[in-house]
Amino acid sequence: GLITWFFFYLIEYNTVMDQEASFYQFLEDQKVQCELCAHRCLIRPGRRGICHVRENQAGRLVSLNYGRLIAEHVDPIEKKPLYHFLPGSKAFSIAAPGCNLRCEWCQNWQISQAGAEVRFDRLPYVAPQAVVEDALRTGCRSIAYTYTEPTVFYEYTRDVARLAKSAGLKNIYVTNGYMTAEALIEITEWFDAANVDIKAFSPDVYRKMTGADLGPVLESCRALKKQGVWLEVTTLLVTGINDDRPQLEALADFISTELGTETPWHLSRYFPQYKSKAPMTSSRSLAMAEEIGRKKGLKFIYPGNVHASVETRCLSCDRVVLVRDDYELLENKLVEGCCPYCDSKIAGVFTGD
Repeated sequence: GLITWFFFYLIEYNTVMDQEASFYQFLEDQKVQCELCAHRCLIRPGRRGICHVRENQAGRLVSLNYGRLIAEHVDPIEKKPLYHFLPGSKAFSIAAPGCNLRCEWCQNWQISQAGAEVRFDRLPYVAPQAVVEDALRTGCRSIAYTYTEPTVFYEYTRDVARLAKSAGLKNIYVTNGYMTAEALIEITEWFDAANVDIKAFSPDVYRKMTGADLGPVLESCRALKKQGVWLEVTTLLVTGINDDRPQLEALADFISTELGTETPWHLSRYFPQYKSKAPMTSSRSLAMAEEIGRKKGLKFIYPGNVHASVETRCLSCDRVVLVRDDYELLENKLVEGCCPYCDSKIAGVFTGD
């Protein structure tokens, strides 16, 4: 009866709230060094890392947000955005509170920056198996770890993703890419696609506006490509911050030369949010960025947040093979990932095998 229920509640509560973190080192005086993200925070007893969700409890690093989901939605995969990965399919999208960056223009700041204030025990606990069951029940073909930064709820994404993989689902990280190389090696064992948000291409701008360094993000992109994970890149164009020609030329050159000319680049329109007072991205800035990308050889450049029809064309015959309206896929003419007109392979993952 009640006593039995309470007993099992305590077991689950203690297990969840006492989830030991991965990727950290024990140091003297009960200090620890987190090695999950590139900040590599040195954390004293009773304190938390920059993400606000990993806490040193008497010399043991604990993930406070394990299973404490702050968002669960069924999304079109195009919303991630991923345009060359199972187009037209649904992604079961989840998030826990927290982030390891402090972007002044954050579009999801209400949940990504909530780690310092949130009472984790007041958020419902969702078991990893329940996420997988919900994804299957709603007809999703993948689970996306998104909205906030999935790196900071790594332990939960790992446990969900392993179950998802066994159930035939794909796993997707929508990330700022600010994880350590050692963490990324393990992550790539079980996820299939990633969208990395490269927020600026000036080290000074990146540090000033996010509190982090650009270098580890670029290293993550290189590693993802090397590991064979399907990669797409997003840049939110913030007026007067990262939309100048030198930054865009350097960024487009990086994608083209180091990630490949067929790597999709999503150029998203920014709207004033959080602490940023910069005006909305102009159509001129979007057009300039696209022009720069084309000149650098990029084959697939997609505007975002613009409420317009977006096409994917075959690189061989220039015929339209995919058409979207916002996040809705209107036409998919591909046959097993190939152009129906000339049989050329389109870069991406278009079957669930």
